[in-house]
Amino acid sequence: MKNEAVRSSRHAVLAVLLLGIASGAGLDPAFAQPFPHKSIRLVVPFPPGGPTDIVARPLAQMLGESLKQPVIVDNRGGAGGSIGAEVVAKSPPDGYTLLMGTVGTNAINGALYRKLPYDPVRDFTPIALVASAPIAVVVNATAGIASVKDLIAQAKSNPRKVSFGSAGNGTPGHLTGEMFATAAGVTLQHVPYKGSAPAITDLLGNQIPMMFDPLQSVIQHVRSGKLRALAVSGGHRSPALPDVPTLDESGLKDFESTAWWAVFGPANMPADVAATLRNEIERIVRSDAFKQKLGNLGVQPSTEPLSLPDFQKREVTRWAKAVRDSGATAD
Repeated sequence: MKNEAVRSSRHAVLAVLLLGIASGAGLDPAFAQPFPHKSIRLVVPFPPGGPTDIVARPLAQMLGESLKQPVIVDNRGGAGGSIGAEVVAKSPPDGYTLLMGTVGTNAINGALYRKLPYDPVRDFTPIALVASAPIAVVVNATAGIASVKDLIAQAKSNPRKVSFGSAGNGTPGHLTGEMFATAAGVTLQHVPYKGSAPAITDLLGNQIPMMFDPLQSVIQHVRSGKLRALAVSGGHRSPALPDVPTLDESGLKDFESTAWWAVFGPANMPADVAATLRNEIERIVRSDAFKQKLGNLGVQPSTEPLSLPDFQKREVTRWAKAVRDSGATAD
């Protein structure tokens, strides 16, 4: 009995020592368990039903099936995506809280907002690109503008009198419109709206002659014949509208501007956790099943050859210039 008591005491001491070593090394008990061992939260920094939500939900479903743990979509809209992005930036970096980041939250907002509650680069671990969509240049079908060439000619003949609508100051549509004006050597009048829907309503009603907006927002009206798509801003034509040329093909050499979505975690995530998520997400993005779930609305799985960190660095630079050139702010 005495020997047994001694052995029991030694085991207890050893357990305490091991716990002390783990605590001294700053190890959270959660990290000691295989990842993932519980549900994952995917924060969508916009309301349900929008483009970001449309990308996030099939990804969450397929990622949950792959990891054998639920991936729960948590919509946290507001402040151009900054509220949801801040939630993730300030969460524990354990892989259980992720951000469905966008071109806005992780590229544009850093230049657009004077006071942002997070740093779009330093406060996140980049995991994987998911999807992208070009910006469409659309006009009312009765406007008498049949091509980008026609649009530029009209803008040059009427400086500052040709207006374009967008979903708001600093949105990809607004900034793409400013980039277009610079590349074409024209001056356009920007008309900001509170979202795509009211801008499209005015475009359909001929209150504004044209609009720049992500393709998925306007594609149904293009297909119905009420709007005419003059071009898309991507590096190649959209499979959703294969007859519509790119802006590069329309004479604006090397013009490229896309809305995109990518998964980020909080900064300082363990490398093995980030790698597990990256490998699974990239496999899903390459699958035919994910492409089918996105539908034929203009959003495509990402085929970007650059790694997410390199891609984000390029995009931050690109959009910061567009914000500066436009003079846009959103505080």
